[in-house]
Amino acid sequence: MKKHILSISYDKPLLVTRQLLLERAGYAVISAFGFAEAMEACSADHDYDLILMGHSMPQKDKVILLLALRAVCSAPLLSILRHGQAPIPQASFYVNAQDGPAVLLEAVKAALEADSRQPVRAAGFR
Repeated sequence: MKKHILSISYDKPLLVTRQLLLERAGYAVISAFGFAEAMEACSADHDYDLILMGHSMPQKDKVILLLALRAVCSAPLLSILRHGQAPIPQASFYVNAQDGPAVLLEAVKAALEADSRQPVRAAGFR
């Protein structure tokens, strides 16, 4: 059975590219552009296995959105970070954007296989 991922970004082309990458890897993906679409996607009758927040989202927006999403969704969070950006404490996992698509796919797999109750960084990711 396919794992379901909610992918959120403030950059439409990156959102589309990420969705294609994840679907090619065998995941079912719902993409949300911005805060309102993310909230709508999470409040709909979807059961996500992972929430993926893109690096185009400002840190404060990630925190606000995550707190709002936690009211309706308990899936682990993988945050993609820009160079030099600090991880948000509420994220279960994070990966750097400059590490490329292969590392992102490894991080997604690690996040889906890990115990989401443990807020740890996926091993091997800078």
